[in-house]
Amino acid sequence: MPPKKFQSLDDFIDTQPKDPNMVQSPYGGYFKKSNNQYQQQRNYNQGGKYQNYNQGSNYQNYNQGSNYQNYNQGSNYQNYNQGSNYQNYNQGGNYQNYNQGSTYQNYKQNYVPAATTPNTSATPTPSASSASLSSLNNSISNLNLDLTPITGYLTKMTESTNITERKTLIKSIVEEFNQENSSMKNVEEWGVHSVITKLIKPKNPALIKESAYLLISNLAQNCTNKSPQEAYLLPFFSLALDGIAEKDNTVKRAAQHAIDALLNTFPIESLSANVLPVILEYLSSGAKWQSKIAALAIVDRIREDSPNDLLELTFKQTIPILTDVSTDFKPELAKQGHQTLLDYVSILDNLDLSPRYKLIVDTLQNPQKVPDSVKSLSSVTFVAEVTESSLSLLVPILNRSLNLSSSSQEQLRQTVIVIENLTRLVNNRVEIESFVPLLLPGIEKVVATASLPEVRELAEKARKVLKGDDEETTTQGNSGPVRLTKDDAEKFFMDHIGNVSTEGDFALKVFLDDIKNKKEPVITDYLSRFIQAVSNVNDWKRLEEYFISILGENNKDVVNNEFIASIRSIFHQEKVKHDENEGIEIVNTDFSLAYGSRMLLNKTNLRLIKGHRYGLCGRNGAGKSTLMRAIANGQLDGFPDKDTLRTCFVEHKLQGEEGDLDLVSFIALDEELQTTSREEISDALESVGFNEERRAQTVGSLSGGWKMKLELARAMLQKADILLLDEPTNHLDVSNVKWLEEYLLEHTDITSLIVSHDSGFLDTVCTDIIHYENKKLAYYKGNLAAFVEQKPEAKAYYTLTDSNAQMHFPPPGILTGIKSRTKAVAKMTDVTFAYPGSDKPSLSHVSCALSLSSRVAVLGPNGAGKSTLIKLLTGELVPQEGKVEKHPNLRIGYIAQHALQHVNEHKEKTANQYLQWRYAFGDDREVLLKESRKISAEEKEMMTKEIDVDDGRGARQIEAIVGRQKLKKSFQYEVKWKWWKPKYNSWVPRDVLIGHGFEKLVQKFDDHEASREGLGYRELTPSVITKHFEDVGLDSEIANHTPLGSLSGGQLVKVVIAGAMWNNPHLLVLDEPTNYLDRDSLGALAVAIRDWTGGVVMISHNNEFVGALCPEQWIVENGTMVQKGINQIDQSRFEDGGNTNAVGVKADMITPSVDDDDSPANIKVRQRKKKMTRNEKKAQAERRRLRYIEWLSSPKGTPKPVDTDDEDED
Repeated sequence: MPPKKFQSLDDFIDTQPKDPNMVQSPYGGYFKKSNNQYQQQRNYNQGGKYQNYNQGSNYQNYNQGSNYQNYNQGSNYQNYNQGSNYQNYNQGGNYQNYNQGSTYQNYKQNYVPAATTPNTSATPTPSASSASLSSLNNSISNLNLDLTPITGYLTKMTESTNITERKTLIKSIVEEFNQENSSMKNVEEWGVHSVITKLIKPKNPALIKESAYLLISNLAQNCTNKSPQEAYLLPFFSLALDGIAEKDNTVKRAAQHAIDALLNTFPIESLSANVLPVILEYLSSGAKWQSKIAALAIVDRIREDSPNDLLELTFKQTIPILTDVSTDFKPELAKQGHQTLLDYVSILDNLDLSPRYKLIVDTLQNPQKVPDSVKSLSSVTFVAEVTESSLSLLVPILNRSLNLSSSSQEQLRQTVIVIENLTRLVNNRVEIESFVPLLLPGIEKVVATASLPEVRELAEKARKVLKGDDEETTTQGNSGPVRLTKDDAEKFFMDHIGNVSTEGDFALKVFLDDIKNKKEPVITDYLSRFIQAVSNVNDWKRLEEYFISILGENNKDVVNNEFIASIRSIFHQEKVKHDENEGIEIVNTDFSLAYGSRMLLNKTNLRLIKGHRYGLCGRNGAGKSTLMRAIANGQLDGFPDKDTLRTCFVEHKLQGEEGDLDLVSFIALDEELQTTSREEISDALESVGFNEERRAQTVGSLSGGWKMKLELARAMLQKADILLLDEPTNHLDVSNVKWLEEYLLEHTDITSLIVSHDSGFLDTVCTDIIHYENKKLAYYKGNLAAFVEQKPEAKAYYTLTDSNAQMHFPPPGILTGIKSRTKAVAKMTDVTFAYPGSDKPSLSHVSCALSLSSRVAVLGPNGAGKSTLIKLLTGELVPQEGKVEKHPNLRIGYIAQHALQHVNEHKEKTANQYLQWRYAFGDDREVLLKESRKISAEEKEMMTKEIDVDDGRGARQIEAIVGRQKLKKSFQYEVKWKWWKPKYNSWVPRDVLIGHGFEKLVQKFDDHEASREGLGYRELTPSVITKHFEDVGLDSEIANHTPLGSLSGGQLVKVVIAGAMWNNPHLLVLDEPTNYLDRDSLGALAVAIRDWTGGVVMISHNNEFVGALCPEQWIVENGTMVQKGINQIDQSRFEDGGNTNAVGVKADMITPSVDDDDSPANIKVRQRKKKMTRNEKKAQAERRRLRYIEWLSSPKGTPKPVDTDDEDED
């Protein structure tokens, strides 16, 4: 109760003169008299309880925005609910609040009619619909639109009260765009975008917003198959995305349907070229987070639907924006942004970076991980080409590392090294030019401020490479592909559009005239972006299809011969026209080639002339054999079928095959030769050197060289038009290589496609070279020498270098009792061996020996017994006569001639899993499979016999050997006896066990001990194994994730080398090591063998390889072996000039003879050093002093002379 000194409001009003415009309320107070309809409603309710409720509620606000009053008037509430989704609308309006307090039904029950005031009007209460209509009509009138064909429909649409009527009106609106003289250009002219923007204002009812999005959906569906009319729909993406943030579910669904309809309208190529920039612009705006998540979903869909090469062109624009989204303050948006960024980055085809995509994306999102990321990148051996897309990922991280105040000197050192390596691998300066301004200031800062001189020096080198000032990058130039800009694309389009024929097509004529007169800027921009994107990935076929669909089939020649041909000339990919002087063109087709998830060749051209011999050159894994296999299987797009052009693929599929058939029967099984008689087959075999005795042999008994000739004989019988030769000189000796060269040169009617790493062979036979460059085929006329003249960076075909690929072998372990590198560790004495069923022995009375310093080349013709000699030495075979002795702890790394036999049973495993399997129990399982380790039935029976070792316990049966220790110059073994406890184990000398016939049991335990010793410092964990594979040149991604069955021949050889070197062997035995390896890998293997300190024995027909490594030769011929004298190796074949300290270079590091043992006759007495007199010591000291003074006065950098005790050297 107010204090008495204040007058109450009622008392105050009573004292005031009566206002004719005021009406007294029965509940006290006055209301202003009004003639509006809402006041009439209030007067009508004066007598009821409803008015009291209204006084405390938002009913008035509700009336402004809802249709509740329609129900009050007596309209059918249920029907209205069915037609307009009233219930959904209630979720956003104030009607729900009203319902919380009092339901309408309750109100009706308690309602008591009241007397109306004289002011009550008979005018019906207006509905919310009409109120909204009035509001919306005002909005329509505020658009200031000129009268257009769709204005009337829009007005009717706003007046409609149910969605069915609105859908009908929307269809009528869309039909207006299909009328004569109308097109989707009218969307812009009639201001449809502005109208829809007004319709989806937040205050408008849900029904109106839903109608707006339905209009967008129908417009999009109307553009189907009307390209490029969809260009006018690009601005509608932002409107549809805004609808995803609406609270009303119906509006959300309509907006999502509009987005889907818009995306389905655009060609696949336009998704990345035209739609993606619009979505990225939206993600950079201040839109709501729900809408941005929907925009990220569009990015994901574009990524799934678009070709990877098109998407890689967008990395520079896309990665920064997706990175910003992944760091948004809204957790839901940041999480989805990170996932979208990771998925987007994963499409990049870069084997160097693919294992680190997760770390790179995490670093882009969280800069605190920059040191870890830089450290990881510094351990990468970059070999893949670096493109703009790769730099888009790495430059932000490297730039931040350069400018972080917390970056250590080591981190800066790693950063500048990575920048230099990346820059050197950029084939086209255009790719990196836009990133130079970002990196250069940071590099120059390091040059000026780094505390360590080493870091400053490395940064200076990186700066020169980045600016293109060093010799290598200057001479390299822009060897990569050209990039077409949007302005260039528009110019090409405008220059050639005048040549298009519009005869009989009035609509096309009007359309092209508008473009020429620059009345269609939207379409021109849209088509220019399309041309730019598709041209930069060289998809000429798609460009042709798209423009023919727009301009018609009658303009096909204009599109191909003028428009596309002019663009192709920019990329130096002119479709070569047939020149009669060259010969008969048999193949000219555009194609792409992929293997698994990797793109090997991307939209390139294959053109072959009859009678030409093409050398196919490229690195291991580039896809050379895959291309030939695709041709042979008829899988290459556009390649003539077998009825038109017969092909024959000659590969090493027979390698390791143990066939029991004779040669004629084997060839007769070929499906292509079912109609060929056995006499014709015999004649063909005889023509390539198979005499009657050879023809009687089985396939399995042939050497690698003869198996290759067998394949060539089969190709001759098939009368192939194209010979596909995959490493044809592998396993062939010099005479057979000469025969193959003559055969190819004589048959000028046969076209050959040859993969070979034999430089001399390619020089002799090739008329053209096809080189893999940037996933394209580049053609060079002439042989390999002419190719290297045109492309100097291909000089690796003539020198052995590890500049492009590296291999590092682990050092051999210590061999017990061996103090001299020239002492024999493996010997064969008077060995004779014959294969089962053979009349004469393969080897007779052969003796040889090997030491840790051996560098031996085993030479001889095909089938002479070279591989047999090696197998006897390693224990693969057991001789019938003579003996093979090895140091008990000797570990031999063996790489067989048929390298695939090591991994043939493990095609489903990755290289990492194969190595884990091979050494899982400490032993090399490949060794346990050798013939010399297998226990025969007789030996098993011998194991059951009891022996007496003179220890006083009588004869007992051996259960196992469990230990070994040194005994004088041999060993003694701890024997566990069957049925006896371990405390009764006995130590038995080696000679005693061998004398009782337990040689294989002893050898097996020696192998176990040798393997255990070699693996003593090895951890059989995936990370250590991965590092081991990287040391032999196999990428970690391939080693860890690619099954062996999917690897190329060169990659499989590296797997076998890694397996052989895992337990640190003392001797490395290589049977045809150069097979399957490309020139880079061959150079890396040569350098690795040269610098390794163990013994090496190799069989190879590659004179270049053998001559650079092996000073000694074993000539195997006619079942005998002759050791050839010491040769001076040719170190000039190495690009670096050779290593004078390499094993086998010095004359004293020679292979020992068989007689090199510990007998008294072979003991060499070391000469004692003569003691110097006093005067000699004074003279020596004076010489050293003078030499030291001379060194002090020499120029800076002169090496300090070494003081020695040798008078001659002093």
